[in-house]
Amino acid sequence: MLLLLLGIILLHVAALVLLFVSTIVSVWTSGDTSTSDLWINCSTANGGYHCDPASTGEWIQAVQALMILSIIFSCLSLFLFFCQLFTLQKGGRFFLTGTFQILASLFVMSGAIIYTVMSPEWVPETNAFGYSYILAWVAFPLALISGLIYVILRKRE
Repeated sequence: MLLLLLGIILLHVAALVLLFVSTIVSVWTSGDTSTSDLWINCSTANGGYHCDPASTGEWIQAVQALMILSIIFSCLSLFLFFCQLFTLQKGGRFFLTGTFQILASLFVMSGAIIYTVMSPEWVPETNAFGYSYILAWVAFPLALISGLIYVILRKRE
């Protein structure tokens, strides 16, 4: 049982780290002379490096909010797991923890889908999706799987 708990915690922490990195790092799209993310667009022109804040469009603000919500819900889920681990009765299920983690996975999926659909009008066509964008998509199934495991998991003594 201890190894199972350790594995679940490691899976949750891995998803949480991926969520943090994908939200903070500035490489959702990248090209030869520019990078873009949720917060700032940077480009190299005439030997200098120039950065502008992200557009104020509603869709980028929605992606920002969804990514932040996914981090908050995943952190709350981890906190709830530890609380329920010590307070839940024998045979009880971690429904609240699983629900928060599944919501976190749905938030990151929604944010990545919105970015996928809307970024062509904001980012130059020569740019490709960067590793932060890919990490967000990898965090989605990890968070979903850990949330489902929490829902299925029963507490034993």
